[in-house]
Amino acid sequence: MWAALRPVDPLRSVKAALGWLVILSVTITTVLILLAHRSSLELRIIAVIAVISSLLITQFVAQGLAAPISEVTAAARAMARGEYGRRVRVRRRDELGELARAFNRMAADLQAEDQQRRDLVANVSHELRTPIAGLRAVLENVVDGVCEPDRETMAGALRQTERLGRMVEQLLDLSRLENGVVALRPRSLEVERYLGDLLRDADVAFGRGHARPDVRLELDVRPTAEEDSPGLVAHADPERLERVVANLVDNAIKHSPQGGTVTVRARPGRQRGGLELEVLDEGPGIPCDQREMVFERFGRGSGPGGPARDGGTGLGLAIARWAVDLHGGTIGVAESERGCRIRVTLPGDHGSVG
Repeated sequence: MWAALRPVDPLRSVKAALGWLVILSVTITTVLILLAHRSSLELRIIAVIAVISSLLITQFVAQGLAAPISEVTAAARAMARGEYGRRVRVRRRDELGELARAFNRMAADLQAEDQQRRDLVANVSHELRTPIAGLRAVLENVVDGVCEPDRETMAGALRQTERLGRMVEQLLDLSRLENGVVALRPRSLEVERYLGDLLRDADVAFGRGHARPDVRLELDVRPTAEEDSPGLVAHADPERLERVVANLVDNAIKHSPQGGTVTVRARPGRQRGGLELEVLDEGPGIPCDQREMVFERFGRGSGPGGPARDGGTGLGLAIARWAVDLHGGTIGVAESERGCRIRVTLPGDHGSVG
C-alpha cells in the first residue's frame, strides 16, 4: 500500500510535494476569487492576497527542499578539504533523504579508504624499516672492519634484501589486483610433486623474514579412496597457485606455537581437474567475527581482545583470495578443533578462468 501511495505522498516524493504545492496554490486562489464575488472586496485585493499566500507556501516548501541540498553541498566541500568524518543529517523520507543516505555511505567508504591508505603507509614503513636496518647494520660492520665479508655475513645481507624484494612484489601484486591486468594461464599440475617442491623451497616455507625452523611442515595428498587411482592432477595456474600456497603457509608458520606443525592437505575437487586444498596450523586461530575481514586488503586479525598479531602489511591473504577468485574458486576459514584451517576450492577445467 505504501509503495502504491508513494507517487502522491508529499513526505516520500519530491514530485508529489511540488504537485501538492501547485494544487494548494490553485485551491487558495480559487477560494479567494469565490469569496470576492460574494463580498464587497475588490478583485485586485483578492489577487494580491492570493499571490502573497502562494509565495509564502512556496517559500516554506522551497526551504524544506533546499535545506538538505545545502547541507550536502557543505559536507561535500568539507570532504574536498579532507574532512571525511562529515555526515549529513537524514530527516526526510523522499528522494532528498535517499540522497543524504547515499552521501553518508559514500563518505563512510571514502573515510575507510583514507584510513586504509594511512594504515598501508604506516605498515609498509614499519615493515621496510626492519630489513633496511638489518642490512645497514651488516654493511656498516663490514665497512668498519667489525666482521669479515664471509659467506655467513653475506647470506644474512642477502636474506634482508630478499625480504625487501618480496614486500615490493606484494605491493606490485596489489597494483595488478586493483587494475585487473593479470591474465590466468591454467594447465594440468601433478599436485603432490608441485606442493612438495613448494614446501621444500625454504624461501616459500620460511620466507618473508619469519624464519621458524622449529615449525614442522607436513604434506597430505590423497587422489581418491581407490587404491589403484592415479596421482592427483589439478587444472590451475601454477604461478598464481604458488602465491596462494606461499601466503597461506607463511601465515600459518607465523602464528604457529613453538614446535608446532603446519599441514598442507590436498584432495580432488568435485569436477574434473578440481582441487580442494587446506592449510592447517596449531596456533590461536581466527575469531569468528574476523574470518571475513582477514581476507580484505590491509586486514590483519587479532587475538581475542588483543591487537594485531603480526606487523605485516595485511596483503597476503587478500592476494591469496584474489588469485583464487581468478580461478573462479573460493577461499575461507573453515571450522577446526584446534588452530586455524583455511580451505581453498578450485573448480578445475569447468571453472571460470578468464
